[in-house]
Amino acid sequence: MDNFSNSQITRKPVVTKVNGGIVAAQHKGGAQIGAAILADGGDAVDAAIATSFAMGVLEPWMSGPAGGGAMMIYRANENRTYALNFGMRSPAGLNPADYPLSGTGKAGDLFPWSRVVDDRNQLGATAIAVPGTVAGMELAHDKFGTRPWRDLILPAAGLADKGLAVDWYAALIIASSTRELAANPAAAAVFLEDGIWPTIAGWTALSDKRIHLAAMAQTLRRLADRGPREFYEGDLAAQMAAEVQDAGGCLSLDDLKSYRATWQDPLEVPYRDGTVFAAPSLTAGDNLAECLTMMGQQTFTGNRPTAEFYLACIDALKRTYHRRLGTMGDMDDSRAPTCTTHFSVVDRHGNMVAVTQTLLSIFGSKVVLPGSGLLMNNGILWFDPEPGKPNSLAPNKRCLMNVCPAIGQIRDRRFAIGASGGRKILPAVLQLTSFMMDYSMSLEDAFHQPRIDSSGGDTVIADQNLSPDILARLRDQHQCVTTRRTVFPYAFACPAGVERRGNTNQGATEIMSPWGDAIAENTQEETQ
Repeated sequence: MDNFSNSQITRKPVVTKVNGGIVAAQHKGGAQIGAAILADGGDAVDAAIATSFAMGVLEPWMSGPAGGGAMMIYRANENRTYALNFGMRSPAGLNPADYPLSGTGKAGDLFPWSRVVDDRNQLGATAIAVPGTVAGMELAHDKFGTRPWRDLILPAAGLADKGLAVDWYAALIIASSTRELAANPAAAAVFLEDGIWPTIAGWTALSDKRIHLAAMAQTLRRLADRGPREFYEGDLAAQMAAEVQDAGGCLSLDDLKSYRATWQDPLEVPYRDGTVFAAPSLTAGDNLAECLTMMGQQTFTGNRPTAEFYLACIDALKRTYHRRLGTMGDMDDSRAPTCTTHFSVVDRHGNMVAVTQTLLSIFGSKVVLPGSGLLMNNGILWFDPEPGKPNSLAPNKRCLMNVCPAIGQIRDRRFAIGASGGRKILPAVLQLTSFMMDYSMSLEDAFHQPRIDSSGGDTVIADQNLSPDILARLRDQHQCVTTRRTVFPYAFACPAGVERRGNTNQGATEIMSPWGDAIAENTQEETQ
């Protein structure tokens, strides 16, 4: 029994724009930055790059320049889809012997693989992997960008100048990681007040408290003025590598210089009367393809999902996670506090972009580099600390990510979707795809439809708003618990998506996300 109202109803309508573009993101400020680029005549890729850097300022604990991810791009004039991987990798100088197992069993409820001494793979400079986000944006800009790089980065610098607004949601996120942030002096100086989370206004008061991000603003201006290679080859790169090594990590300037994002052929999955395109290799795209192939062998009737649909989803997810965990080398992080963001873009010409980017854990390694003001990733946590496994920790090795941006097309509609939420991402993307392709749901109905989560463990989590007969069927065949969609924590993933039919675009975000919104170009509202 919980304390929350059973009668409360939450709805978030889609945003519609005819002959204009839309950005859907986990923070409306990031979506506004991207929409302003579209309004200025920019391409969907231009808007995605601007949104990427803005999101690193507005929710720095989720993603940022020092993270990694993947991007799916659809080009209308070519009728072609591209996949771009900018995942993190382990430093070349990493020594697995520096991550000895503690012998104290599994790492608690959050990390049920063998615990490492001092949590060196999770916290601090020893957890930092080679970042890929800036290189990913660089590669996308080189191929499809139409606006100067500088013009796409400076809006984020302007946000950093204003500082991060501390509302109740920001204070809640910071409070959830206070103990770990306090261990890093630079992180504590940025995010904490006297060693504890920042206070906010009283019950009825208004407040405009801000966290100062002056160092981050300066870094973003350096990237704007000197270009993306500054992050990997310039003075900024040298400064970052030196500070990580001073803190005990092994990230080197050579690691940064040698990093490149990569174009890949997307997975192309026929499904029903359409096609789904997903990111390949070292993402959850391969697992999405496998699930769709299994579900495509069944027929779902009616205009709304039934128990048979949800049971088919569970069966497909259990099978693909069994393979992923056993042969792809992923680890059981379904209960870990993941730190990811997703945004989707469609422009007036029908070009689409779906981007998922992450630091991995919330606040990443909990390390802020004092010179750059950047919050660093903890990508080393993606590797299994035990040797002899498919994803065991090793030097100069790509990380296996849970991200799953996708682009789908069926009849007269095309959509770009994705989500944040660790291993919960795949179940969400699978169900949203099926809602729209099996049941012809509108984007709005798909985002409001109750979902289940089956992401590798024995327990199935079901939205308590599913009908009693569906829940009874799920409990009859699976170990099933019910819960509600809430603001914090998220029992299900947090998706964002856009859709196009003819010359009409729509955008939607997770209905429970307090910051998430879809913003159409020429929407008059000041960014945060």
